Amino acid sequence: MALDDYAANRTGLLLVDPHNDLLSDGGKLWPKVKAVAEAVDLLTHLRTLVEAARRAGTVVFYVPHRQWREGNYDGWRHPGPWQTLTDRESIFGEGMWGGDWHPELVPHPSDVVIQRHWGQNGFANTDLDFQLKQRGIEKIIVVGMVANTCIEATARCGAELGYHVTLVRDATAAFSSEAMHAAHEISGPTFAHAILATDAVIAALVKG
Repeated sequence: MALDDYAANRTGLLLVDPHNDLLSDGGKLWPKVKAVAEAVDLLTHLRTLVEAARRAGTVVFYVPHRQWREGNYDGWRHPGPWQTLTDRESIFGEGMWGGDWHPELVPHPSDVVIQRHWGQNGFANTDLDFQLKQRGIEKIIVVGMVANTCIEATARCGAELGYHVTLVRDATAAFSSEAMHAAHEISGPTFAHAILATDAVIAALVKG
């Protein structure tokens, strides 16, 4: 496929970690991302992208984080810093509001919900690669949370696995503007094939 060809049957929209704890007022991590999220109008862009993808016939893949429960990391020798934080703060708790989907980003029956990732990479120890390959997906558009952690880790791995990777500047957020700059201006260009704004992605989906 040409770089500007986002054919619906070869393209997948990966929505990473659209949980209340990250995206909703009252979520445990929302105060950390609120300023950046509101500056880029994150929720509007995520909702618009998901709706546009469904209309275009592009499959939406939900890439959710592991839900916290007591004892998740018992016996682990080397839980990562992010895992330690989620354990200490009960982030994305199983059966808790914070671990639920944001109400504007609930999966539809046509969407594919991937097995939950334990760390930051949505491909690691999940069925994401399998589900993409079974559907003949060659291009992935990676959006959601957080720009310099789960988005970057998932997108970078996708590139290593041979997918064409698109990042969307205004369809993700981070804990600071510096982290956003690093994700899109420093790290992103080393692995992403395209770094676009929401309007450009939607135009490509419609054209595709």
